[in-house]
Amino acid sequence: MKDKRWILRKDYDLEVVEKLAESLGVDKIIATLLVERGVTTFDEAKHFFRPSLDQLHDPFLMKDMDRAIARINQAIKNRERMLIYGDYDVDGTSAVALVYSYFHTLHYNIDFYIPDRDTEGYGISFQGIDYAHQTGVKLIIALDCGIKAVEQAAYAKQFGIDLIVGDHHLPGEVLPDAVAVLEPKREDCPYPFKELSGCGIGFKIIEAYMEEKIGVRLCDVASNLTTAQCKNMEMLKGKLLSYLDLVVVSIASDIVPIVGENRVLAAYGLKVLNTKPRPGLEAILTYGHIEPRKKSESATGTPEKDSYFCKELNISDLVFLVGPRINAAGRIHSAKDSVKLMLAENLEEASKLAEEINNYNKERKDLDSQATEEAKRRIESDPKQANRRSIVLFGPQWHRGVVGIVASRLVESFYKPTIIFTYSTDDLYVGSARSIKDFDVHAALEQCSDLLEHFGGHKSAAGVSLRAENFEKFQERFEEVVAASLPEEATRPEIEIDAEISFAEHITPKFLRILKQFSPFGPENTVPVFMTRELVAYGTPRVVGSNHLKFSVIPITERSRAYPAIGFQLGGNCERIRAGEHFDVCYMLEENYWNGKTETQLNVKDIRFER
Repeated sequence: MKDKRWILRKDYDLEVVEKLAESLGVDKIIATLLVERGVTTFDEAKHFFRPSLDQLHDPFLMKDMDRAIARINQAIKNRERMLIYGDYDVDGTSAVALVYSYFHTLHYNIDFYIPDRDTEGYGISFQGIDYAHQTGVKLIIALDCGIKAVEQAAYAKQFGIDLIVGDHHLPGEVLPDAVAVLEPKREDCPYPFKELSGCGIGFKIIEAYMEEKIGVRLCDVASNLTTAQCKNMEMLKGKLLSYLDLVVVSIASDIVPIVGENRVLAAYGLKVLNTKPRPGLEAILTYGHIEPRKKSESATGTPEKDSYFCKELNISDLVFLVGPRINAAGRIHSAKDSVKLMLAENLEEASKLAEEINNYNKERKDLDSQATEEAKRRIESDPKQANRRSIVLFGPQWHRGVVGIVASRLVESFYKPTIIFTYSTDDLYVGSARSIKDFDVHAALEQCSDLLEHFGGHKSAAGVSLRAENFEKFQERFEEVVAASLPEEATRPEIEIDAEISFAEHITPKFLRILKQFSPFGPENTVPVFMTRELVAYGTPRVVGSNHLKFSVIPITERSRAYPAIGFQLGGNCERIRAGEHFDVCYMLEENYWNGKTETQLNVKDIRFER
């Protein structure tokens, strides 16, 4: 990994910070963090710190939502067979589980379908439509896919099958001919929030359906409601809450911005997950060593927290413990297993499915590790690669289900836009693209579209396929596009630092308590990164695990307690720190839970020595 650039943020108005600090009665550092996140007034801070369901937007503001609900009502009234169709990743499978589980309580004639990654690929497949036709389906609700399924929509129409698309990927120039296209990013959609996950779109569908049936909307002002309507509102909120654990899993795993409506959905989803998780999520979490508190109480038998689990789950836990396991089913076997896990009605059923899925994850890890190591060797042994701004590799033996993970790992190691390909068929390569900060990989692929069979995705990640004979041409074209828009300095990773702080002045109980309320963290509301200068090791640093630095730090210029610290993949600094050299660190403050105890710890991102 290249040396990192430390960038101390100064993109804020000091006068605005001071006014906000005064109005809220908080430290200027806290006010700075808020302003950096676009929160500049008392009311905005209130909404930020106190997310509420009534902050959600009216689902009927979404273009075609009225048409979608009318068609679903017709299907249920006429007992037509419905098919809930979704992508094979976490977002798609959680969306299917959410929408299927709700409508299954109202309509017995319903099925779900997840395409096979290898034989059908991403999105609505012709094979999936054939399945719908053969099983008598009259309405398909497609989630987390379908925005570019123009040919597939026309194919379905030949069989008299109607289509509702609920997607969040970037639309093409032509929308599919469907009953409804629910996509906040379409140019003619007035929906205020554009960054919902695919499962979030599914949630808005059931929200709209419930609101129409109950006769109130979450956005209604409580003071204008009758007593009966207030009761209906509470019933609506209670029903909707039970689905938000699935929504937060999708938000975390699909790496959508955790701002605006996503922040509300994520905050409530975490509350549900931490108090009353569905059996499937509880079962899969045990493989991440997250046990229910009933099995992990303190020595006195008194729970340390109100959380159902031994620790309070956060977005990071979902990203690293839940998402990869749910994804593994689709990568190695069938993503239908993930849907079944999330639909499981009891822990016994869920535990059997979770064990199978965890075994898929172990296999995925082996395949991922082998492919990553081979790719690294090829890059490091190729003298031409050092001067290239991009990485585009093909490995015929690499498993299709792990190419996206391999691309992500290579971005971590080499910090270049990366695309990893493997075989789909003998003459077709399929790949996954991952980008670096401020480089739009989807836009770059558009400039190579004449060489591609298919591509789609986001600014930071995309799926792509091409014919074997076009691979080398694409490799060179993509490099030209990247090199033309990405200066050399941009390929050196940067750490954006929110503020410089001192241990004694800033790391106080009040500061930590308020900082915790910034969660849930994620894209566009990342965990704050701090910098502190002139530190020295306290005690004896050591290397643990696979090159992780475990140590404690104390300032040399102020009186302060020492704080424990962990630096992942920073073990190479151990000898200099052990020798007593002075250094600066940039880090995140976190709670470390271990053996029933929680303490404040520095999660160190990088270290700089004074000389």
